[in-house]
Amino acid sequence: MARRRILVVEDDDAIRMGVVDALRVAHYDTAEAGRGRRGLELALTSEWDLLLLDLILPELDGFEILKEVRAARPTAPIIILTARGEEGDRVRGLRLGADDYVVKPFGVRELLARVEAVLRRSPERPTDVHHVPLPHGMADLERGQVVLADGQRHDLSERESELLTYLARNRGRTISREELLSHVWRVDPHGIETRTIDMHIARLREKLGDCAAQPQVIVTVRGKGYRLVTPEDTA
Repeated sequence: MARRRILVVEDDDAIRMGVVDALRVAHYDTAEAGRGRRGLELALTSEWDLLLLDLILPELDGFEILKEVRAARPTAPIIILTARGEEGDRVRGLRLGADDYVVKPFGVRELLARVEAVLRRSPERPTDVHHVPLPHGMADLERGQVVLADGQRHDLSERESELLTYLARNRGRTISREELLSHVWRVDPHGIETRTIDMHIARLREKLGDCAAQPQVIVTVRGKGYRLVTPEDTA
């Protein structure tokens, strides 16, 4: 079973290091950021199962990050870290969509208990996708083939299969080009020309029978990336 990955966004170095160490001992994978803008970047472009988010951060506060993440990932589990006595902040954070909160200073046992509780009640994201329903056919990812209702069959390249699989695992969420480069191409996306993503998307749309002018399966979200939409989402 794959280990859960937790993103920690906290500007206090000592607290962040302590939290990251405790999570790793508890067999979670971690990513971390100490500033607001970097935290938002990681929250929107990297893969994680839970976000631990401090509310008071340099550059960009936790409330702004929370709003952005909720808009992009509506069901993603988020726990906010708040200072003792800041009841108003906790209420605001919960109203903006946080799943729970932990008050500083907190003990490791309390933090891990809340992490486990939130992950336990959060819906599992699909990890294995074998078939992708299409408006006029089906993509069989096990065979690497698309079968359309009119009888046409198109073989998918290995990269096209990986790209479609990643989009399907994150169905309904907008995926940036940088995230695709990082998780499908497995390269550092910084400073790399992303035209290759667009070319692969264009070829994939053609094989899926998706209209290039008005795509309905792999939708372009201007300035943000791509989102996979299946017939189940539009029913």
